[in-house]
Amino acid sequence: MARENLHRSPLRIAMMLIVPFAAIAWWRFGKPLSIGHVAWLAGFAGMLAIRIPHHSRNQKNAVEADAHDVSERVLLGAMWLASMVLPFLVIATPWFDAFDYRLPEIAVWIGVALLVPYLWLFWRSHADLGRNWSPGLEVRTEHELITRGVYARIRNPMYAAIWLGAFAQALLIQNWIGGFAVIPAFAAMWFIRVPREEAMMRERFGATWDAYVARSGRLAPPMGRRPAS
Repeated sequence: MARENLHRSPLRIAMMLIVPFAAIAWWRFGKPLSIGHVAWLAGFAGMLAIRIPHHSRNQKNAVEADAHDVSERVLLGAMWLASMVLPFLVIATPWFDAFDYRLPEIAVWIGVALLVPYLWLFWRSHADLGRNWSPGLEVRTEHELITRGVYARIRNPMYAAIWLGAFAQALLIQNWIGGFAVIPAFAAMWFIRVPREEAMMRERFGATWDAYVARSGRLAPPMGRRPAS
């Protein structure tokens, strides 16, 4: 039986708890903001602006299959910590200063540059998926296989965007806890979650999915193959 998607968004928790706490902590400790920190905060605001409207709308989806087990919750929790909670704590407080590292100044500007394709691809992926996007491993009642737009030749453009964002974070917040930790956290999600997600798509769409896999790449367009006309 179809059921309403009732999973709460970590983004709403971030808005209600993490951001005000970080602002108060920053005011309390008076920690100066670097160019990298300001750029990351701008990228975070852009990510929220893209994702929250889609999450609010898609919570109304009727879901007929999901895989929200313990491993899924652990992976999402690790990403929530590494990409939201810890960066704010590093920026706002001196608690993790001992874990700072220093890269050449050009690294910060590379991180700033990465935010542009990250946010564009993140936005375009949500726009192309529409009602078929979910923050968890779910298949909605009227789920469609999207093979247009950025999905024409890439099966996981949203993950590609998050990879860009993760590397940008490590360059902009030069701290092993609040900056670099997002890379292993997302790598775990990529290697564990994506095969499960693609298995759900194969079960749902069968031969249509297999044909799509044959002409697309996971993170980038396959070399030497063009989409069927």
